Amino acid sequence: MPLIQVTDLYKIYKMGNAEVRALNGVSISIEQNEYVSIMGPSGSGKSTLMNLLGCLDTPTSGDFFMDGINVASMTDDELAHIRNKKIGFVFQTFNLLPKSTSLRNVELPLIYNGEIKAADRKAMAMNALERVSLGDRVNHKPNELSGGQRQRVAVARALVNNPAIILADEPTGNLDSKTGEEIMALFDALHEQGNTIILVTHEEHIAVHAQRVVRLLDGKIAVDEPTRRKKQNK
Repeated sequence: MPLIQVTDLYKIYKMGNAEVRALNGVSISIEQNEYVSIMGPSGSGKSTLMNLLGCLDTPTSGDFFMDGINVASMTDDELAHIRNKKIGFVFQTFNLLPKSTSLRNVELPLIYNGEIKAADRKAMAMNALERVSLGDRVNHKPNELSGGQRQRVAVARALVNNPAIILADEPTGNLDSKTGEEIMALFDALHEQGNTIILVTHEEHIAVHAQRVVRLLDGKIAVDEPTRRKKQNK
């Protein structure tokens, strides 16, 4: 069974008397440990698809199974539970708490899980920071870190729950090219360690880090093909 199975997905927004079809019958499957880039111009539907795959929204119609669970018709509370358990998010703007240390920022998703004790939270956060080579920056606040280090903290926060999926939305958008490549090297390493990664980007040189690129146009999948990396690894 694929980790993600989406069939005939529609998302329609009402704007006055008009309907906007942000997604117009999208079907896609993503296997465990795949590394997929989603691309498309503004208005293509890639942000809508990202929100649905991240359980931040529900479709108007269609089926969406994640890890065998039908999430298409879940309530907001049920979606929040899935997000916290199965998805780690990395955003372009880092979304770190400015007055909290790296350790505290990484611990944050664990606080919502009442089953994890405080000592265990700290140990799990420390482990996640060490995985992204920031074990020596645990007590630093965001303004004491470089842009690349802040994004590494965000990646550690995404990893701390051992999620089924890491969903990265333009993760290098606020970084210079050298730092961006360092972050992509980190994603490559995480994929080699067994993580499933879905990367939303508009940059071709970032997309080719994935094994597969899905291109959207007018709410539909226009292209779904392997990248050079996938072909080279065969």
